Amino acid sequence: MFRAWLLDKPDGVFQASLQELDESRLPAAEVLVQVLHSTLNYKDALALTDRAPVVRRWPMVPGIDGAGVVLESRHPAWKPGDRWILNGWGVGETHWGCLAERASLQGDWLVPLPARFDTRQAMILGTAGYTAMLCVQAIAARGLRPQDGEVLVTGATGGVGSVAVALLARRGWKVAALTGKASQEGYLRALGAAEVLEREAYARPGKPLQKERWAAVVDTAGSHILANACAQMRWGGVVAACGLAQGMDFPASVAPFILRNVTLAGIDSVMQPAGPRRAAWQALAEEIQGPQLEAMARELRLEDVREAAQALMDGQASGRAVVAL
Repeated sequence: MFRAWLLDKPDGVFQASLQELDESRLPAAEVLVQVLHSTLNYKDALALTDRAPVVRRWPMVPGIDGAGVVLESRHPAWKPGDRWILNGWGVGETHWGCLAERASLQGDWLVPLPARFDTRQAMILGTAGYTAMLCVQAIAARGLRPQDGEVLVTGATGGVGSVAVALLARRGWKVAALTGKASQEGYLRALGAAEVLEREAYARPGKPLQKERWAAVVDTAGSHILANACAQMRWGGVVAACGLAQGMDFPASVAPFILRNVTLAGIDSVMQPAGPRRAAWQALAEEIQGPQLEAMARELRLEDVREAAQALMDGQASGRAVVAL
């Protein structure tokens, strides 16, 4: 038996409950694992509160992230005792996820836990940290360097934003953090932000071309925030877009792209191939320090997850919620 959050929708009525389940209920897959730590991501919160159609199959165990130890394996790359990380691959949406003490997963979905991390540290980062690194790598891959100008991080107190601020500051960038939580300025400066900007001015419609400021942007918001960030790009700048916290729309024009040679780089973490996943996690292990991780972290018990999901949906959470199993 193992404990897990189980989501179901009998007769169209949403239910979310913490239950004891038999291992025989786990979906068929190659690797049986013990989950030692998980996280609470925005997508998990959407699923746990039924705010969006994240779950595609019922019943479902949420949890798009996990880290732990292999118990049994039919995959040649994994053996009992190996430590692993999981991010994405539709887990928590179409396949039972990791807000549970046990999971049954495909071997190709798993990444080896870097030696410098324990499972708790890996899940302080989770999909948010891994996505932030993909954004930072996309900016670097296009040849941009800290001496080229300032970088803007939107949604900076969120999971992706927090890690992006820390990573970019460590690489020498002057980071401006955009947030709607003025009370979190001390937190953002501790992560390395040189400036903290108020979100409101970016969250409403703006001109298609504005005064040039940013050499690079990591955007987690979409909608008007992304449009205004693009309008403020310097010539040859790069915007790494990975989120839609404000909305899926993009009310912008082509002007920044054809008049300022701006690149809009879309970042998908869910279906990223194994090679880039491993490279991103190795880079995280090399660049993120223990004190930075702890500054972002708050720990939850499995029992706390539903309440924490509601707080996240209400905009009352910041940093990274790591779930200890």
